[in-house]
Amino acid sequence: MSEQIRARTLLYYALPALPAALLGLPLYIYLPTYYAQDLSLGVFTVGAVLLAARLLDMLSDPLLGILSDRLKARKPLMLLGSIIMTGAFYALAHPDKSHGTLWLLGFSLLIYTGWSLFSIPYLSLNAELSARYHDKTRLASARESAAIVGVVSALALPYAYAIAEDAGATLGLLASVLLLLTPVLMLLFWQGVREPVAARKQQPLPLASHMTLWRQIDGLPRLMGAYLVNNLANALPATLFLFYVSLVIGRADKTGLLLLLYFASGLAALPLWVLLARRIGKRRSWMASMALAAAAFAFVPTLSSGDLGWFTLISVVSGLSLGADMALPAAIQADTAHAAEDSGKRIAGVLFGLWSMLTKLALALSVGIAFGILALAGFDAQAPTSFSVSVLGLLYGPLPVVLKLFALWLMTRYHEVR
Repeated sequence: MSEQIRARTLLYYALPALPAALLGLPLYIYLPTYYAQDLSLGVFTVGAVLLAARLLDMLSDPLLGILSDRLKARKPLMLLGSIIMTGAFYALAHPDKSHGTLWLLGFSLLIYTGWSLFSIPYLSLNAELSARYHDKTRLASARESAAIVGVVSALALPYAYAIAEDAGATLGLLASVLLLLTPVLMLLFWQGVREPVAARKQQPLPLASHMTLWRQIDGLPRLMGAYLVNNLANALPATLFLFYVSLVIGRADKTGLLLLLYFASGLAALPLWVLLARRIGKRRSWMASMALAAAAFAFVPTLSSGDLGWFTLISVVSGLSLGADMALPAAIQADTAHAAEDSGKRIAGVLFGLWSMLTKLALALSVGIAFGILALAGFDAQAPTSFSVSVLGLLYGPLPVVLKLFALWLMTRYHEVR
């Protein structure tokens, strides 16, 4: 049995997750509003461009995973990805307004590609830095704790500078912070994390064998199916959050506070999920977190205008499962990759390339399903009918509950690798 991973390594491994999360939140919340309203491209154009960029980028993730497995070291690919996505984000925050649509499409493709170049080898290191079962949970927990700190920072900084209502100014502020922060944290990561020599000596999987991964790794379709469905269950309410708080709860002024409470709850609960995983295993702990979130969201249909207190309670309770959702599935996937690599084949990259593809697919599906059904219901945010608001409520609460329960059922049929 190898030695337990050191706390110093956990700290340095976690550092790059902070700027990545600091970039991710404005990319999904502020950027569409800025291009649709401030640059006057319109909601349909911005939505179509971003969806096309995500779908095109999604197809490249398995190929980038294969590339990551074939390189002797993963950190150079991470460094390249961090440079690309930071530069692309800065460009998106300072657009050429005379070519807004092409600017959005081109730099969105670039930032998503940079994200994949960064995140796929980063997640793959989770499988290679330690052979110990619980160390993979500790690595994932450290990484996602830093990510939540990054998200909370992205939420808090615009309020601290009193520019939260100005999407353009917020994007400019966060882009400047990232230009300063990313090089420092990536340098500390580069110096503090050493890639295992044994991982570099492993042979990448032959190209033809990638097509049969589903059959080679027992339970992989169930694990990835549960991950996709659970991510879709999380992405639907995230996509509809602003609409729901504004039109159903009637408190658009509290969206920032609710998001802060949600992520703070997730950060506070993450160490408890790690402890639980040590006692009952990662699979059962993740299943418990899905059951908790489903139980909390089951009460969403009972809410109406003015129920801010009850909605806050639901946000905090469902937020408790956030840390488990972020850390435990990736740790289970890392165990799967490590077990496969015991045969001498290096496949963590391609497995997390598929993982990244499924993450993006869930985000794309959430936008397509939510906005498509709302369009059929005649939803208009400026003058919503009672029927369309009822449909919004069903998409926000009951549908994610059904999806969570389905993901939970899939994991009951998955046999965990230890």
